[in-house]
Amino acid sequence: MMKKYCLLILLAIVVYSCGDSDAEYLKPKKVENLVEIKNGIFTEWYPGKKNIKFQGPQDNNHLRNGKWTFFSEGGDELSVTFYENGKRDGFTIVKYPNGRLHYRGEYQDDKIVGDWITYDEKGKVINKQHYPYLKDTSASK
Repeated sequence: MMKKYCLLILLAIVVYSCGDSDAEYLKPKKVENLVEIKNGIFTEWYPGKKNIKFQGPQDNNHLRNGKWTFFSEGGDELSVTFYENGKRDGFTIVKYPNGRLHYRGEYQDDKIVGDWITYDEKGKVINKQHYPYLKDTSASK
């Protein structure tokens, strides 16, 4: 009988200690909307919406189309890539967090083409590579 009372008292203490003050964790957290599409421009924000993470135009099918930029959490431009109807097409540059160029190159129909150059964090060229261009595909369109 004494065990029942002790168990009942222990249960009451546990239930009481988990009262309203601890119920906050049960409430659904507000989800922050970090994506905005306005006038055909897609913008994704870092949490808190203080700085933009990605930004660029979209075509009518909501695919990347044009110049897309990626930014650091501090707001510095880290990369720029050009797209055409969702495929990388044109030049791209990617920077180190210190702002120096990491690499640059070109895409054609989402394939690596042309001269690609990679740099170290001090700006010294560490690799050069040439990739052949694709055949002109505009005549078949």
